[in-house]
Amino acid sequence: MRRITGKAKDETLIELQSATDSQTGDGSAVLTAFRINLHSDENGGNGIPLSERVTLPGHAETDKLQPNKDTVFFRDGVRRIDFVLSYVDDKDGEKKQERRREFEANLEKAGLELETDDKSDSKDQKTYFLKIHAPWEVLATYADVLKIKVPFKESDIPHGQDVPLEWLSHPFRLPEHIMRPQPDYFTYPFDKTKTDFFLITDKDTFFPPSTRNRIVFYILARCPYYKEGRKDKDKTGIKRLLSNGTYTAAFPLHDCRYWKRARNAECESERYNLYNHWARFLCFYKEQPLNLIRKYYGEKIGIYFAWLGFYTEMLFFAAVMGVICFTYGVLSYDDNISSKEICDADIGGSIVMCPLCDKKCPFWRLNSTCLSSWQSHLFDNEGTIFFAIFMGIWVTLFLEFWKRRQARLEYEWDLVDFEEEQQQLQIRPEFEIRCTNRRLNKITQEMEPYLPVTSKCARFCLSAATVIFWISLILACIIGVIAYRLAVYAAFASIIKDPMRKIQVVGRFITPQLATSVTASCINFVIIMILNFFYERVAIWITDMEIPKTHLEYENRLTMKMFLFQFVNYYSSCFYVAFFKGKFVGHPGKYSYMFGKRSKLRNEECDPGGCLIELTTQLVIVMAGKQLWGNIQEALLPLMRNWWSSRKGRHNPENHYSRWEQDHVLQNFTQLGLFYEYLEMVVQFGFITLFVASFPLAPLLALFNNILEIRVDAWKFTTQFRRPVASKARNIGAWQEILNAVAILSVVTNAFIMAFTSDMIPRMVYLYAYGKGASMRGYVNNSLSIYNISRISEENMPDTQDYWFDNSTTTCRYRDYRYPPGHEREYNHTMQFWHILAAKMAFIIIMEHVVFVVKFFVAWMIPDVPSDVKARIKRERYLIQEYLHNYEVERLKLQLSASFMTEPPSETSLVADKHEVLSECL
Repeated sequence: MRRITGKAKDETLIELQSATDSQTGDGSAVLTAFRINLHSDENGGNGIPLSERVTLPGHAETDKLQPNKDTVFFRDGVRRIDFVLSYVDDKDGEKKQERRREFEANLEKAGLELETDDKSDSKDQKTYFLKIHAPWEVLATYADVLKIKVPFKESDIPHGQDVPLEWLSHPFRLPEHIMRPQPDYFTYPFDKTKTDFFLITDKDTFFPPSTRNRIVFYILARCPYYKEGRKDKDKTGIKRLLSNGTYTAAFPLHDCRYWKRARNAECESERYNLYNHWARFLCFYKEQPLNLIRKYYGEKIGIYFAWLGFYTEMLFFAAVMGVICFTYGVLSYDDNISSKEICDADIGGSIVMCPLCDKKCPFWRLNSTCLSSWQSHLFDNEGTIFFAIFMGIWVTLFLEFWKRRQARLEYEWDLVDFEEEQQQLQIRPEFEIRCTNRRLNKITQEMEPYLPVTSKCARFCLSAATVIFWISLILACIIGVIAYRLAVYAAFASIIKDPMRKIQVVGRFITPQLATSVTASCINFVIIMILNFFYERVAIWITDMEIPKTHLEYENRLTMKMFLFQFVNYYSSCFYVAFFKGKFVGHPGKYSYMFGKRSKLRNEECDPGGCLIELTTQLVIVMAGKQLWGNIQEALLPLMRNWWSSRKGRHNPENHYSRWEQDHVLQNFTQLGLFYEYLEMVVQFGFITLFVASFPLAPLLALFNNILEIRVDAWKFTTQFRRPVASKARNIGAWQEILNAVAILSVVTNAFIMAFTSDMIPRMVYLYAYGKGASMRGYVNNSLSIYNISRISEENMPDTQDYWFDNSTTTCRYRDYRYPPGHEREYNHTMQFWHILAAKMAFIIIMEHVVFVVKFFVAWMIPDVPSDVKARIKRERYLIQEYLHNYEVERLKLQLSASFMTEPPSETSLVADKHEVLSECL
């Protein structure tokens, strides 16, 4: 009898038990308990046992436990609650009650012990809570099945060596009991038949709570809720029961409230320690207690925070270099000859520029873009080239050093051999239910479910078609935004009524190009958010439709779909500004149009200060907007939503507001919770690597965001979320390959940005090939071509008739390298254009090869697994073999001595026994 409720309705059987607390040594703690068990009926167990715990006078501990509901134990105060299910009565009560009855009966058959809290005991007077406890037999059985590694010997390898100037890191350190909540052990997969091989001092605490809830969830996910005579495979698992409303929630319990320790000394109060030393923002400069995170939440969440912390540490070096590059741009502000010439009234003020759009745009003077040219110099200078090369090397160092850090965590967290277990043992329950076909596994020689090739191909084709459709939808939206840019630019330009006083200035500092770029970027950001909202649901639907076999396969497929979409969604506008805008404009008299000449949407030209400043604007708006919106979603909205519930929980006495009720009002942490956290960071990683040449301060913004992100995520996990089910992961999964691909692509994109978006190469060619005395004087005039105004067609001329230039002005200038009017090859590209193009291609080839050579050399020089970790893995495997050998020999000796005691062996059997012992030893 394992079912326990607060009310007895049938006959009872009372057993009197007494026990003495031998561990405390006081000899006075005598507990007398009455176990009142209901008789079950003949049909298998719908009886409801009752368990009450009463105390003898003088037993103070139990007196405290009885009124206190903020506990993680059953009413007897002994059995730990490993999982909680909640449900309410509603209009479909009979159906759901039948499902719950069958499901709970099957849980009892699986060996789990249940205890129900009636709705009258809950705060809202309508929610039932079913508490689940896994006894030792169940834990041992499934630990054997899941091959969970447990300690067999305390580690004799020191933690690390003394580091010079270690005292400098003391302000950033956490207390030792927080950083290392338990000793280091050598571990081995649990074997139920060899329990005396492992370090089992107390069976109740041998498996930590994270392992216990993982085992219970494994059972819940595979437990059927159909009657014994029927075989309805669809009726299986807690996920189905949650989706059809039979249960409203399923979760393991936090061990205490986050703002104060648990009253019960047997509770670890790890949540309290995590909040105090990790989740508070004032701890932003402290290291993360990764071992405690892993112990409380499991390896999968632990590896995420390890990666996020390491990424943030490496961002510090990129941010420092970015600030140095930006500072160089500020300090060289006064030495920028090109900007001085543009701002000079005698040079820039005398140059008349051709209209930038048809009809609405007037002629304008070059010195109207003075401010824009100064701004562009802050990011488009000689230091940007070195920063782009540095970032290509930095990303390699980041990935290689992360592999080493990951290898160390794999060893410390017993994940070295986990991949095979993940593939073979963690088959998704949905796969087992929906795949009705069976075939023989050649390795295990057992029948297993599989998906036929025809079904797999059909599902793959539908999935691919859906992804292509949504990516096409994104591209259509981007084209729409480009059309908006072309149309609205003419509108901004037409605002100018008096070009003599304010030439192409909207307000005081905003040019039509900048206004167009900012508004288009904001519109693009809104479109990105809207498409994200819908595509997330589509991606999950098509991944579910593919029916992946394992959890790892499911996450990898969803990861690839989501990142492909996010890549196009977030980066396509930046790719347009960087590599397409201003590249296919044509020239006066022969302009290019987006949808043909009839559309009258002339292709966009770059800002007079260059396209790089527009790329910077686009990058800042999308990247900063995404980070700001993400922080609002992650911090402010949950805080506002749960503020009332949190205050309600704080002000309710513990004996009126149970631990499971406190956790029930928290947000559910879904299976894809970490997926979105990774996605957010990887998209950010793309921003600071793919387009970092246009904005050297991007790593600094990312650094500030990530310092906040770590603490916001920690705060969410400890205060806003229910405790997640612990799960294992040896690495960051498919994200590692995505990061590698982005790193390689970033070298190419930054090389092309420096060559085709920046003005660095044309300036260098002029300085060393065309300038007089190795000076940049005259560069502005050299970079502008001449066109005869009289040859501008009527459809390209401004509407205004009162031209502000005098009659002697017969030409206008435009950005390009073409021969002037009257030349035999007028308006064709000059030789300087081809020299610059050759220099750009040479720069791309040289930069890519230099960075790739350094990348591969660094990757070759830095081993993925540190040498000390390799030595530890070898030593642990050696010790396992040695200890197992000695254990088997000792066990054989005991068996042989026992057999000799019972029956004297014959000479033949003695020889056979010797051979058996020898073979076992070998």
